[in-house]
Amino acid sequence: MNLPLVVINGPTASGKSSLAIEVALELVRRGQPAEIVNTDSMLVYRGMDIGTAKPTPAELALVPHHLVDVAEMTEAASVADFQTRARVTIEELRGRTVVPVLVGGSALYVHAILDEFSFPGTDPEVRARWEARLAEVGPEALHAELASRDPAAAAGILPGNGRRIVRALEVLELTGGFTPQLPEWSYALADVLQFGLHLEREQMDRRIDERVDQMWADGLVDEVRRLVPLGLRDGLTASRALGYRQVLQFLDGELTEGEAMERTKSGTRRFARKQLGWFRRDPRIVWLPAGDPANVETIVRATLEHESGPDGSVAS
Repeated sequence: MNLPLVVINGPTASGKSSLAIEVALELVRRGQPAEIVNTDSMLVYRGMDIGTAKPTPAELALVPHHLVDVAEMTEAASVADFQTRARVTIEELRGRTVVPVLVGGSALYVHAILDEFSFPGTDPEVRARWEARLAEVGPEALHAELASRDPAAAAGILPGNGRRIVRALEVLELTGGFTPQLPEWSYALADVLQFGLHLEREQMDRRIDERVDQMWADGLVDEVRRLVPLGLRDGLTASRALGYRQVLQFLDGELTEGEAMERTKSGTRRFARKQLGWFRRDPRIVWLPAGDPANVETIVRATLEHESGPDGSVAS
């Protein structure tokens, strides 16, 4: 039997993290070691705990977690770097006959880890030049500049997405072309078993609102105040994270605290719908109702009884 790779997908507030812990603990109880590999792009940052809904120290102590708290806030998140780290971790776990349980809501990161997914090269000087240009003229003007150079590339990127515009211009300069479309679903790793958690939109929105309320009650504003002197504003990725960006706007007097909270809720709802859209396009995911007590047994049984398919997927 080849050791499977278990993946638990789903939108924000669907209960992925707690389910992953339960699955790992049950696998261990049945004699199969299992450890968790984070695929959420924000859980990598040290100190960003409340606003990312990072597992608590008690939860982290229950099951070994990988790729959590591995970066400083001043570091920019890179899908290519995360892909490398995750694949090395997966290989290391399988080498110890440990089932890797991947969990997180960053659909692009999951896709990059699991599938045939290559990245064009990068050049820090070229990137820095375009980032300076972005700061000078803003994303809309830079998007127009991209459109003048490569209309097809610009058509695939929203005018407000400065980071993707910069990347497109960098790749265009380095390689002469940029393709915004993502690769097809084709596993690069063997024996992948994917599950997704689904829930009704009203229930998802309610859970998100409750989560944001709890983050504020747990001290998100104080967490942001504490992180600012440590470099939060200097992190291109960290400072734009949902919740953190809005609290920074509140601390800068651009929003009231109530407005910051409401914008965090509405932004998270939009992000969750986008997550679901990403995951729904993957036909290999087996969907389960979020919160169903039977989910643990379903995933554990499939993991222990799987057979490898011809494409590296898992047939149970």
